[in-house]
Amino acid sequence: MKITSVKANNRKRAFDVRVRHGEWSFPYARCEPAPTSTDPIVELYVDPELGREGFTYVLASGAEGAVHIDHVLDYNEESGHMRRLLLHNLTVEALERIESSPLSKREIIRRLGTSPAQLYRLLDPTNYRKSVDKMLALLQVLDCEVEMIVRRRE
Repeated sequence: MKITSVKANNRKRAFDVRVRHGEWSFPYARCEPAPTSTDPIVELYVDPELGREGFTYVLASGAEGAVHIDHVLDYNEESGHMRRLLLHNLTVEALERIESSPLSKREIIRRLGTSPAQLYRLLDPTNYRKSVDKMLALLQVLDCEVEMIVRRRE
């Protein structure tokens, strides 16, 4: 996800980060080093060295910090990002379970009722177009029990 612009909002004490599909705030307090009133931001830009997926700021003291878009999305708990993170974690777990499973890939494909190409798409950690229910079905074939815990925020 590429950042299109970033602005320092000193009144809110946060960065306003804009991407193509939305805008989020990221508080100064979450940054290292954190900007303060005695050490303000003197330069702020979307960093091409980070592939425009992050921004860099320079403080009056000369200290420099960078923030990646993933930190902004994690802080704001953006639903698409949380879904991709869940899919990635399920995929990594499935890959580990396949390595230790006595089942052959052919048997896993048969039990899933799918094609070899579909299994390899499910096992690709960079493929986020797969569904959570297909990943749960794969983990069930691998004799895993998946628990999702929903609790109130503290």
